[in-house]
Amino acid sequence: MENPLRIGILGAGHLGRIHVQQLHELPDFEITGVYDPHSDKAAKVQAEFGVPVLGDLAGLIASCDAVDVVTPTLAHYDCAMHALDAGKHVFIEKPIAHTLDEARQLVDHSRSKGLRVQVGHVERFNPAFLAARGALHQPMFIETHRLAEFNPRGTDVSVVLDLMIHDLDIILHVTGSPVTEVHASGVAVVSDTPDIANARIAFANGCVANLTASRISLKKMRKSRFFQKDAYIAVDMLKKETEIMRMRTVEIPDPFAVTMDLGPGKGHREISFDKPEIPATNAIREELRAFAQAIRSGKEPEVTAADGLAALELAHRVLASMGTRTL
Repeated sequence: MENPLRIGILGAGHLGRIHVQQLHELPDFEITGVYDPHSDKAAKVQAEFGVPVLGDLAGLIASCDAVDVVTPTLAHYDCAMHALDAGKHVFIEKPIAHTLDEARQLVDHSRSKGLRVQVGHVERFNPAFLAARGALHQPMFIETHRLAEFNPRGTDVSVVLDLMIHDLDIILHVTGSPVTEVHASGVAVVSDTPDIANARIAFANGCVANLTASRISLKKMRKSRFFQKDAYIAVDMLKKETEIMRMRTVEIPDPFAVTMDLGPGKGHREISFDKPEIPATNAIREELRAFAQAIRSGKEPEVTAADGLAALELAHRVLASMGTRTL
């Protein structure tokens, strides 16, 4: 096996700790250190995993081949730009940046440097979505519900940037078609930005997506439903379950199959149900493993900086539609 890639982690909060845990167990990486301006957080991670704590941003960037940016969103741009300037590959949590201008600069700068930048849209690596991906062929209606219980940790940004952006990335990835219309509404209930939001997004190929996101729900939910010609695919990203229903026209129906009679001379529709076995994988670990593969191969990551920018642009169109000021 090749020598592990040296990686430094910026941020030792809730998600930073999870990244340290996963990187610590991945043979693809060697953790050179963790830096967080809140020294107490860094000390906890050091005590739990035995990783070095470095005293400043510059020292951490100098110690490694790649930087994992798991800071609050407001710091994404500065941290990532410092790393790129130093010639380091960057993994950056979603959203890619706080503003569209920052995101565009990150995309341009990474391209000019020839460095890999991967954005942490982790649902791309959810095993339930991966099990469904091969069955998705030009869906024409998509419905998503992403509901979470209230947690003050995410209220520095709206629910669109905190939660809905996961599904915005997924539908952009699946449809591969330009957005033509966005209609959205949102309500701020417990914070200063929308805590519950709904968006209807139309695409040039005729697909329509209806997305709901809430961070003030009584129960968690992360479900997506895809409707397309002759198939319906349901993905539960929380329970890691996928159901695929397919239909095909047959002249003579299977007596043991579920069928619909289409009328005289029109044949029958045979319905099949598939519930693929979902492997027990950790999506964060898999996205970090993919980051290592992108660096070693020199190929574009699964979720590029341009993908992160596209999701952020669409999120800002949603916010603008609901009358929320954007940057």
